[in-house]
This record gives sequence, structure tokens and C-alpha cells, in this order.
Amino acid sequence: MRRFARICALALLACIGNAVAQSWPAKPLRLMVPYPPGGSADILGRAIGQKLGESLGQQVVIDNRPGAGTAIGAEAVAKSAPDGYTILLGTVSSHAINPALTPGLKYDPVKDFAPVSLVASIPFALIVNPAVPANSVKDLIALAKGKPGGLNFSSAGSGTSNHLAGELFKSMTGTFMVHIPYKGSAPALNDLIAGQVQLMFDLVLTTAPHVKAGTVRALAVTAKERSPALPGVPTVAESGVPGYEVSAWFGFFVPAGTPSSVIAALNGATVRALQMPDLRERLASQGADPITDSPEHFAAYVREELVKWTRVVKASAIKPD
Repeated sequence: MRRFARICALALLACIGNAVAQSWPAKPLRLMVPYPPGGSADILGRAIGQKLGESLGQQVVIDNRPGAGTAIGAEAVAKSAPDGYTILLGTVSSHAINPALTPGLKYDPVKDFAPVSLVASIPFALIVNPAVPANSVKDLIALAKGKPGGLNFSSAGSGTSNHLAGELFKSMTGTFMVHIPYKGSAPALNDLIAGQVQLMFDLVLTTAPHVKAGTVRALAVTAKERSPALPGVPTVAESGVPGYEVSAWFGFFVPAGTPSSVIAALNGATVRALQMPDLRERLASQGADPITDSPEHFAAYVREELVKWTRVVKASAIKPD
């Protein structure tokens, strides 16, 4: 009898899920970006969100929720109704680094979310204020070693991917620089341009226009290969730090419990959006590599990344501010 009741309950849930999928989306969607306006994630989210809206036939509204190294925005989505109308632009920070860095985090990166798809991967650029007397990575290393603690590097917040990019650089070069966390990459970059801090690892997506304008100087990019957005800038690895490689990934998540039929529909819409030539060209020109994946493969990738960055955080002895 109990088995029969359970089968009936599962069948009812399947019917409800199919009904929801058939009527979804019936209203605008909210895309939560856990960073302030103007930063790399915000630019990326708005570009993809616009095309996602075209693919779905509904408006996608951007909701910026910065703070706590992406934890505020991620927690808000984790606690949202699992109806497919609230999406998180999750990152390596929200789902791999922050959980490893912050004990007692109010969300579980695996249990509280249903992955939808990867959307992009972007390398960082190592940039300095033009007043810094360094024109190469080797110059910067020499300057940092000559003045231990004399250089400050900004980031989007403690535990974010550009923070960890800086910590990894320090450990691999034997240098000591002071980390200055901000609530997002935009204010961190603004203070770098103003000369309040000397350097930063910022995503190529945001950095390229400032490099071309001359407001910052790019010394290297952090990917394995040079970026088409900054073709004349060498990689950190080829600049004297072999083995150094860091990129930030971005992906869509919805709250756990969202009907699988809705997740499948959202995945399909995301794939269609990222196949649009104008969006792909726009992202590529800014240094972003547009990518998509199945929900199952993306879920496995998130688990792998969590293991990887937990190991890096422990080895680096990074503590949240």
C-alpha cells in the first residue's frame, strides 16, 4: 500500500512538473548577479540575460546583490521559490572558493542548487596603475621583493576568484603584497585607476577597455594562452612564472527542487542564447569564452571544482576578512 501511494505521489509530481514546464515562463525572470553594477560579472550577466530573454520570450531582469564574496546573492537564490523564475549567475567564487573559505556558510553549493549550464569562462589580466614602475611581470616581482608589503592589490572581495589569483601569484613568486578587498570588481578597479592601490587581477572582460584607454597597464593574462582581447599581452606563465594558470567560470543555477522539466527548458534557452552569433562575437571580443553544458555535466564539474579549490585554499591558508 505504501509503495502504491509513493508511486502515485511521484506520478503526481511528474504531472505537476510537466504542467509547470508547459506554462513556463509566464512572467519575467530574475537573474541574480552577486556583484555590483559595472563589474565583469554584471556586464556578462546583462549581455547573456538580454539574449536569454529573447530566447524565452520573456524579460530577464538583472538583480545585483553584492557582498560577502558572492554569498549574499547566492543565499538569496538558494532560499527563493524553486519555480524557475529566479536564476543565479554563479561563479567559481560562489560555488567552489567561498564554500571552501567560509565555515558556516548559509548555503550548500551542491545541495541547495540545481545547475543549469555553464555560460562563460574568462581569464584575468594582471594590471597595474600607470604610476607603478613595472612594465613586466619580472619587473613587478622585483619591485615586490624589494618592498615587502609595500604593494597593495585589490579584489572583488575576500575569497573571490581574483583574490585567489593574487594569493596564488604571491605563493608562486615568493612575494608579499597586501590584499585590499572591495564589494565587487568595479569599485576595486576604480581605486586602482585612482592610484589608491597598485595592482589587481581583474577579468579581461572588464580590463580590456581600460588597457586600451591607457588608464591601467596590463602586464600579463592568467590563462594558458594569450587572450584575443589583449593579443599583445603575454601570459603569466610565459613571463617567468611557469605553471601559473587561473580563469573564472560563470554558470546558471536555480534553487534545488526546481522541476527537472523547467531546468531542461531553461538549459535549452540558454544554449540557444549563447549560440546567437552577435552575442558570441561580443563576448569573444571582450575576452570571454562562451560555453554551454548539460545540467548533469555541469553538476559534476561543480563538484570537481569544489574539491580543487578547497585544496588550494587550505594550502594557501587564506582566511576571510
